[in-house]
Amino acid sequence: MTSSAIRFKRAAAEKAGNLHHRAVIQKAIGTYHAAVALGKTRFADWQNARSHAAQIKWETINHLDRYLEQFERKVIENGGRVFWAETAEEARAYILQIARTRNVRKVVKSKSMTTEEIHLNEALEAAEIQVVETDLGEYICQIRREPPYHIVTPVMHLTKADIARTFHEKFGTAPDATAEELAGIARAQLRQEFLTAGMGVTGANFLIADTGMITISTNEGNGRLSVSLPRIHVAVAGIEKLIPRLEDLALMWPVLAIAGNGQAVTVYNTLIGGPRRDGEMDGPEEFHVVLLDNGRTHLLADAEQRDALYCIRCGACLNACPIYRNIGGHAYGTTYQGPIGSVITPHLRDAADWSHLPYASSLCGACTDVCPVRIDLHHHLLHNRRNAVQHKFDNPLQRFAFKVWLWAMQSEKRYVVAGKLARLAMRLGWAASLAKPWTQGRELPEPPPQNFREWWEKLNPHPDPLPYTAREREVPSSPPSAGGEDQGEGANRGEH
Repeated sequence: MTSSAIRFKRAAAEKAGNLHHRAVIQKAIGTYHAAVALGKTRFADWQNARSHAAQIKWETINHLDRYLEQFERKVIENGGRVFWAETAEEARAYILQIARTRNVRKVVKSKSMTTEEIHLNEALEAAEIQVVETDLGEYICQIRREPPYHIVTPVMHLTKADIARTFHEKFGTAPDATAEELAGIARAQLRQEFLTAGMGVTGANFLIADTGMITISTNEGNGRLSVSLPRIHVAVAGIEKLIPRLEDLALMWPVLAIAGNGQAVTVYNTLIGGPRRDGEMDGPEEFHVVLLDNGRTHLLADAEQRDALYCIRCGACLNACPIYRNIGGHAYGTTYQGPIGSVITPHLRDAADWSHLPYASSLCGACTDVCPVRIDLHHHLLHNRRNAVQHKFDNPLQRFAFKVWLWAMQSEKRYVVAGKLARLAMRLGWAASLAKPWTQGRELPEPPPQNFREWWEKLNPHPDPLPYTAREREVPSSPPSAGGEDQGEGANRGEH
């Protein structure tokens, strides 16, 4: 078992047993479900909207080369610059180079899971460049020194009291401050950061191929401030974030908002088309777009699973997943959690190290049902399990157990012997020790005094003289009678 798998199992067991943690998450997700159910009623046909959104992403991903080149051409025409980053290391190096050559000492960041993926904050801090998260949830995560808990709601696992204690320890505020007071304190802290930052770094919800523009959707306005006040703006986005046309936003913006948290549309939807132009009052002097691959083209090459690149990072699958609702986001130990994370992480990162994630699923299909772009998530989890077995990334002990099971099932005599050995192991307590940690929270049933075969033979003391399989191989000596009744083997089977 890999180190990542060991950490996941330990963290999952700890979080699943923490009743306070589970209560906080259940309450938060319950509120989300109610809001999303109301939000869907704003569409005349929500299922049809999902199908159209999926079609837009299908068109993009299956013609990604063409749309990426069109997007790059348009960005350059608008006065911006595009950098193609094959790896996370290349993306970090490019941003660090910009910061050093422009003498940037402070960076403000709008919420971005892609920058979390490339570990940009750690790289900037190592270069002695101050980094400030400006999304309130991300800001709380930063001062607590912990990663985001959820793709959309970074501090879903915290109560107001938890946040008040964090602010009390960091800023000396009242330990029982209200939500309004906490937001005011964060706003006062962050306004000065916006005014003194030399660079703003954002993600992008969508990249628009036919205009070369990017979109940023926030509920706090921090994205607009991160773009308009610093002299340099760097947007980091995965290559899959493209959509073909500006008009596609008429569908994609409300679909993202409703699936994300039930809003009709996100409060601030910003379109950025390049650096400041002559006559404009604000905006950056430089505009850079970092197009990140980081394993995405490997997933694109897999025709069976490439629809995972349709993801618009709404977080709906996390909120629907019974596993996520019990173990939470931090247990996964990776940037993208829940069903979508378990699908894409083995493709974007080391497959062997993260092959355990597809098994963190009940395969109930709830994730597929709620996905606004119709990604076949639970089937992709099965595909990843298959891939893990084919490449022998799965647990060797589990693989051996299935081989033993197959060997026993291929012979009647071996099956009978295996059953007797299993009952003996249960009586002697060996089964309980072998089944750990499964039995740490469960009790194995008492072994039955007899198996089904013994019980059936006792119930039917005069069985058919020929085994069932032998009777199946018999060929009737004469066809059925004219009356329609089968006088051969069918009659005998019917009597028993």
